[in-house]
Amino acid sequence: MVDRLVNSEGNSRRIAAVESCFGAAGQPLAAPGRVLVGEGTLTKQCRKGPKPRQFFLFNDLLVYGAVVLSRRRYAGQRIIPLEQVSIRAVPDEGDLHNGWLIQTPAKSFKVFAATALERTEWMSHIERCVRDQLDRKRRDKSTVDEPAAVWVPDASASTCMRCHRTRFTALNRRHHCRKCGFVVCAACSEHRHLIPQQSSRPLRVCQPCYEDLSANSHNSSHNTSRRGSDGPVPCPGGLDSSDEDSSDSGEEIGSSLPGYTTDFYS
Repeated sequence: MVDRLVNSEGNSRRIAAVESCFGAAGQPLAAPGRVLVGEGTLTKQCRKGPKPRQFFLFNDLLVYGAVVLSRRRYAGQRIIPLEQVSIRAVPDEGDLHNGWLIQTPAKSFKVFAATALERTEWMSHIERCVRDQLDRKRRDKSTVDEPAAVWVPDASASTCMRCHRTRFTALNRRHHCRKCGFVVCAACSEHRHLIPQQSSRPLRVCQPCYEDLSANSHNSSHNTSRRGSDGPVPCPGGLDSSDEDSSDSGEEIGSSLPGYTTDFYS
């Protein structure tokens, strides 16, 4: 079904419409052999709470962005190669139902659909596209890097998840360890370490993860310069530029769970 859409006028028109919705800030999405398989609004669990995000499933990519104006304008475009993706269903969380976990080496997060049928359709199409993409590239799923940890939402931690002493206030801000996803205080996350799958720059990590990463770096490369991992690297004040909500727009619509708004074209 996907193959017959590759050179179709309808597929080209739909991809052009997605590019237009992201505007000049978005990356071009049209490419030879690329097919837009489906699109829809899902609720993504972000560090500051659940938020609506528009998702676009291509036969080789998963793209999403913040909803500014439904089906007309999106912001904060994110692009994930499908060969890096693995998924699994997750239990309901309060008012959030029909969810699944999207895991990649760079980032992992939960999304929730409006209905069980919508979740089934999304998961089925994603799994099929991932399988087909791995077959095209002749890769085995076992060769994919370890997925990134899912960040614990801010609201789920009133105290540091490492020292269990520091209580978060307006002065004692929350931070996230990029390795384990825990919510930690500044004192428990004063180091940075390179995590190549997530960034080319050293990222904030908690003390236990810093020690593990440093030990692994030492064991794997005795004679390699490990800039940023040879000793404690203090984190500067202020919000990390790698914060997952840094691209969230104040213009976006409310965070209520969307209705069934998914379309699949194959």
